[in-house]
Amino acid sequence: MNNQHLDTVKNWYPKALTSIDTVNRLLDTIERELGLKPNQLMHADSMCCDDVNAIQYPPRALNMLGPFHMGGLNGFPFAGITGMNAFAHHVPEDGAVIVFYAPHIGITKDGTIGEISRIGQSNNSACCGAAKGALGKLVNGEIIEGNISSLDFQMNTIEQIFLHHKERILKAGNQLFEATEVMYEAIDDRIEVLVKETHYSCKYVLLVGAVFINGDKEMGSFCQYKKFDCLNLETGERSSLMDKYYEY
Repeated sequence: MNNQHLDTVKNWYPKALTSIDTVNRLLDTIERELGLKPNQLMHADSMCCDDVNAIQYPPRALNMLGPFHMGGLNGFPFAGITGMNAFAHHVPEDGAVIVFYAPHIGITKDGTIGEISRIGQSNNSACCGAAKGALGKLVNGEIIEGNISSLDFQMNTIEQIFLHHKERILKAGNQLFEATEVMYEAIDDRIEVLVKETHYSCKYVLLVGAVFINGDKEMGSFCQYKKFDCLNLETGERSSLMDKYYEY
C-alpha cells in the first residue's frame, strides 16, 4: 500500500520515498561509492521511542550490525556521548558507521499532518505526540525558560528547544510541520557535536539525517532525507552523497 499513498505524503514532503526504498537506495549508494557491503556497516539510529516507529527494512539490511538506539522522545539523541562512544567501538575496522537520525511526524491517508490511525483504535491519535504536546504548551505560554525536571527530562528538553524558536514556530503556516523542522535541526546539531567528540575505529562515518513519516496502519512508513554526508576519517575530508543517492 505504500506507493499508493506516496503522493499524499509528497504534498508535505516532495522528496519522500517509502522507508524500504530509502534503505535500498542508502545501501546501493554506499556499495557503489564506498565499496562496502551491509555486513561491514555498524548502524545506529536516533529516532523517537514511539512504538509505531519501526523502519520496514529490506532483507539485506538485516545484515548490518545493530541498530544501536540513541534516541528518546521525537528522536533527540538522549544517549549522548556515552551512547555514541559505545557503538563506535563495535564497528568493523574495514567498514563504516551509519548514524541515522530523524524526528517523526504522522500523515493520514487523507493528508492530515500530525495524526495517524493506529492499529486497534477507531480515532486518530497524535504523531509525534511529544511534539504535539510541547507545541500545545508553547501556544498556551506554559513553557518556563530553563525548566527541566528529572521526572520528565526528555519532554522538558523538547519544550525548551521549541521555546527557543517560539516566533518561528508560532508564525508558521503549519505549526507542527515547522516544529518538526526545528526538531530536526536540533537533532542534527547535537549529532554533529557528538561525532566530533567520538573516536571511531573505522574509515568512514556516514551521517544520514531525515524526517521519518508515519502513515495510517495500512499505509506503511516513509522518509525524506535531508542530509547524507560521508566523513573520511583517514583524510579528514567530508562529502555529500545526496546527489548520488537520488541518481538511483
